[in-house]
Amino acid sequence: MHIFPLARASPHARHADNRRARGKHRDLPCFAFVFCGWALDFGYVMTCDDLTLLFPSENDADLREFAIASIEQRTVLINGKICDWAGPIKDVLSPVMVRGRDGSLSQMRIGSHPFGNVEAAMVALNAAVAAYDNGRGTWPTMPVPERIKAMQKFLAGMRARRAEVTRLIMWEIGKSLLDSEQEFDRTVDYVQQTIEAVRNLDNTSSQFEIVEGVIGLIRRTPLGVVLCLGPYNYPLNETFATLIPALMMGNCVVFKPPRNGVLLFKPLQEAFRNAFPPGVVNFAYGDGAEIVPALVETGKVNVLTLIGSSRVADHLKKVHPKSNRLRAILGLDAKNAAIIMPDADLSLAASECLLGALSFNGQRCTALKMLLVHHDVIDSFISEFLARMSKLTIGMPWAPGITLTPLPSLQKVTQMTALLEDALAKGARILNPGGGTAAGTLFYPAVVYPVIPAMRLFREEQFGPLIPIASFDDVDVALDYVATSEHGQQVSLSARDPYTIARIADSLVNQVCRVNLNCQCQRGPDVFPFTGRKDSAEGTLSVADALRSFSIRSMVAAKYTDPSREILNAIVEGRHSNFIHTGSIL
Repeated sequence: MHIFPLARASPHARHADNRRARGKHRDLPCFAFVFCGWALDFGYVMTCDDLTLLFPSENDADLREFAIASIEQRTVLINGKICDWAGPIKDVLSPVMVRGRDGSLSQMRIGSHPFGNVEAAMVALNAAVAAYDNGRGTWPTMPVPERIKAMQKFLAGMRARRAEVTRLIMWEIGKSLLDSEQEFDRTVDYVQQTIEAVRNLDNTSSQFEIVEGVIGLIRRTPLGVVLCLGPYNYPLNETFATLIPALMMGNCVVFKPPRNGVLLFKPLQEAFRNAFPPGVVNFAYGDGAEIVPALVETGKVNVLTLIGSSRVADHLKKVHPKSNRLRAILGLDAKNAAIIMPDADLSLAASECLLGALSFNGQRCTALKMLLVHHDVIDSFISEFLARMSKLTIGMPWAPGITLTPLPSLQKVTQMTALLEDALAKGARILNPGGGTAAGTLFYPAVVYPVIPAMRLFREEQFGPLIPIASFDDVDVALDYVATSEHGQQVSLSARDPYTIARIADSLVNQVCRVNLNCQCQRGPDVFPFTGRKDSAEGTLSVADALRSFSIRSMVAAKYTDPSREILNAIVEGRHSNFIHTGSIL
């Protein structure tokens, strides 16, 4: 098992852990770190060699136990067929690296997948356009109960591939095995909840309204062809949070998997093919910077759904030739702050901030990416935070109880190092010994203080294991930080005084879309609205809201006269229409 506590206070425990990691006893320097009047014994500084030894060797027993067979994907799902691919391919390198006899590290190759071009992507797009057929296709006109049956069939096929998909999440993005399994199970729950929400939505719409002499039936209808771009950090859950509601509302989809997290969709190809009519779900592979703008430029994409960068989203919206015809449903950048007031329960605040900052190495849009702490409690909070942080573990993603795992790529490590070096050059300090040490794809988290406006970390979203801390004397300084941010997703507020909480919350709700009281920022429960202000989001994602985002209200109306009533009654009683009906789905 390759696992290492972030810091140790006991020399005996330290030496025992060191023997397990190195296979022999070795004395390490012990010292106390002192800052602003507080002191903690951290045992020793994590070194590059320590991190290197956390990676498995070629003959490691754990590596053999959890390894997967190389997946050489040579198929693409387009127009209801799993077609053979004879074009270019791209190797998939895992975040997990293997340690050679000479101590060198190399990323594990776990397979390859198609790497198409614009021409191949257009085939997928045209298949979706044909399947939608200007709203006259089989899927957009299908009765809602039949769509529900199709989705239930897909869900059964998806459940059957749980073991394969969860292992691939772990190997492709470095998420712990437990978290990978939880992502799969949460996604299954989301699909089930969406099915129930569709049923309820359709039942609510199954009645005529009579207003001012006009009779009307209002239902939600699809928008057209959806281009779905998923993120690497939650490649299954966040992707399906847009793809599933888009499908349930009758849209046809072109899906481009994220750069990291491609192979995990291969086991689901058959489930998609078997559940949905031809052309409803189509995959496109290749360089996103090349193929995605080309797809949008055609004007055939009606909905752009992207979990990613606001810069990318802005560019894509501009290249669409009919901007008013494009609906964008976006989950974008966030720089969520935690505000810790003087009366906060510091033990609870430190615990929640630690979870918020370092869950999946801080690679979450809802992660806490700036800690704003009142000057009166800054020393106590930092002491509490670092004490809790010392109990976290770093190692390989299959290790039981692991907290921190390899980052998805070497490029990500370089990005974290550059942000950290910028802060240090401008006066910040690393509070935890060994913070910022890197070896291969492992990056030892760094708590950075004080972070000031001149530093990139002050405003730039780090999306990784860097924890910037700034202090304030007046709460208006913290509120101004949130108000002047380019992002407006969430805020975490730690305080106990009801009047203080009420006053601050009244200000924050007009700047962000969720204020979390004495707890970390988060997305769930999935029935709650998930969105953001400013450059953080466009549209709302939750079980019910997403269905509305991927549809539009349409109606059939007539004057409330005897001839109109006779016609409508005949349509309903004869069950001639999939739209004009008053039946309920049980």
